[in-house]
Amino acid sequence: MAAVEGTGTFAPVWRGGFGRLWTAAVVSRFGDALRGVALPLLATSLTSRPLLIASVTACGYLPWIVFGLLGGAVADRVDQRRAMWTVDAVRGLLVAVFAVAVALGHASIALLIALAFVLTTLQTLFDNASTALLPALVDHEALGRANARLMTGQQIAGGLIGAPVVPLLIAAGAAVPFAADAGTFLLAAALVASLQRTEAPERTPRPAGSTLRREIADGLRTLWHDRALRGLCTATALCNIGMGALIATLVILVTGWLDAGTAGYAVVTTAYAVGGLAGGVVNGRIATRFGPTRTVVLAGLVQIAALVVLGSVRSLAVTATALAVFGFMGMVWNVNTTTLMQQRAPSDMLGRVSSAFRTLAVAGAPVGALLGGAVATAWGPNMPALLTAAFFVLSVLALIPARKRDVPVVAPGDDATAAHAPR
Repeated sequence: MAAVEGTGTFAPVWRGGFGRLWTAAVVSRFGDALRGVALPLLATSLTSRPLLIASVTACGYLPWIVFGLLGGAVADRVDQRRAMWTVDAVRGLLVAVFAVAVALGHASIALLIALAFVLTTLQTLFDNASTALLPALVDHEALGRANARLMTGQQIAGGLIGAPVVPLLIAAGAAVPFAADAGTFLLAAALVASLQRTEAPERTPRPAGSTLRREIADGLRTLWHDRALRGLCTATALCNIGMGALIATLVILVTGWLDAGTAGYAVVTTAYAVGGLAGGVVNGRIATRFGPTRTVVLAGLVQIAALVVLGSVRSLAVTATALAVFGFMGMVWNVNTTTLMQQRAPSDMLGRVSSAFRTLAVAGAPVGALLGGAVATAWGPNMPALLTAAFFVLSVLALIPARKRDVPVVAPGDDATAAHAPR
């Protein structure tokens, strides 16, 4: 692990493991953006029913509920780097096969739903392994900046570069974005495989008779006993119900309610990415001034205002601006929640705590996606944005118990009232 100090803060060293992990994450995110924009557009070309289109998004979340906890327990047991490159290689092959199916005219809503489900199933292992691996590559003090740089790079590749080129790729053929996505998966797999040369993270030997079920329970118990992480997890779960509704119907809002077409959809997704990029750049200053937990509260409040504007004003320019602000504070939220989790969870349990956090947080997203489709059908495509704002209000309220500055860290063997010195 390595970090350099400057102006009172620590930053990760680019050379070595962090640089390769960053590059792999950015390349993979570029491909995800191509698929993420092309998939709903392909769905709208196959059906005009909002609920079916939203089902594609919903099935992209569902595996976190079914396999998320298992993915975290496995991530704590196996070589995390090997798991990551193997998963990316498999995902690359799957998307390549899907691209061929699209090119031959065999695409269907059922196939889109199956692809979304399988890719996210594999992602449960990849994401938990990645979260657990990062603290082994950078120093504890550099985690905040490492997460900000990682997420900012992904935002540049995914939104600023990836999303705007999708219309150009689609013009060359409906299968082209998916073929490019397959290539990025395979390149990312090769980059992560090169991390085998770095020092493996230390692990505490598992007790005799330890089972996956018991280890999963330990991760859930650790998350529950940590008041700050419990509050953040609850808040994120409420946000994700709303986000499921918003993401599943955004393409309908832009192409239908705003009548802005494919180009308009690219504009608003790019605006969201630009906002996220700016949030990653200034996150350190905001977190230093307010503290990570209060920064998350601030991010939630600003996002509520942006969502109200998004669902109330029928203008492409206003929608793009609202999504830019929403993306800005979304990045701030994500960086600080991820950093808090990595800093507070025991290092040998980070995969399990991460999976428990993600699984509980994401659990509502499929419901939100279906709810968004139903709300858009019943009351119009702008209403899911206002529904999302309501869930964000609830999420900010859920953060109140975690707002105190000195929330103690609770170890796995402690009861709910025991505490160590605060970090």
